[in-house]
Amino acid sequence: MNEDLLRAIRIRCKRMEIPLLGVAGVERWKDPPFQPWMSEEFYPKSIFPLAKSVIVIGLPVSLPVLETAPSIYYRELYNTVNILLDQYTYRLAIFLTERGYPSVFVPRDGYFGIKALLKNPVAFFSHRHAALLAGLGNFGTNNMLLTPQFGPRVRFGSVFTAAELPSDPLMKNELCTRCMRCVKMCPAQALVEKDYPQGLTDKKSCTARSAELNRQGISPCGICIKVCPVGEDRKLFGREDASIYSRRDRFPKEHEAWEHVRKYGGL
Repeated sequence: MNEDLLRAIRIRCKRMEIPLLGVAGVERWKDPPFQPWMSEEFYPKSIFPLAKSVIVIGLPVSLPVLETAPSIYYRELYNTVNILLDQYTYRLAIFLTERGYPSVFVPRDGYFGIKALLKNPVAFFSHRHAALLAGLGNFGTNNMLLTPQFGPRVRFGSVFTAAELPSDPLMKNELCTRCMRCVKMCPAQALVEKDYPQGLTDKKSCTARSAELNRQGISPCGICIKVCPVGEDRKLFGREDASIYSRRDRFPKEHEAWEHVRKYGGL
């Protein structure tokens, strides 16, 4: 295993201010931690046959901005994070390729907008599952990958590389508290009170909600990741009481601020 190369990758990521980094050997896709699992066509080697390792990076979604969702403010943040993910993973792939390890970045979404999702709500590669296998977190009831640092308020990007790198250990501690706030507050009623993967998202309802918000110019929705109580970021921003989103009587100033933002920028 190339420990020196991994150290160089970590230094590179630190310089780019990337807070989350994990590595998973491609063989991990053949030994999934739960069932049902994806079919082999979604495995890294099926997409990039030279792949031996997958590098996963994560960038946080700022909680105070997310709290205004659905809004133009959150939409702009979402787009900014997506752009950075593509740029950083592209740069990491070039960094590795120039050192003799053929590598490619994987776009953060991998689909052509809401219309494509309405037709087929599946991308050609899952960054969430890659992040799971790279030891960055585990799944919650909201179908999202939860991390200790940011809960589900993080987006991931991946690099397929021919470099054989040491894999990070899988996260053993379950992060989801089963509070069911995501289920109860989902506007599309797309979630059920079951653990992942038994409680898979009703993708049609979720996508239909996203399509309507997109027509208004204020997608994505973001409610299920906003109300999740997991994550050190909640303490940082003084949001340890996650009932703030349903208790306007106790938090009137916050609700007034969010409503102000939502009034502007959309259709």
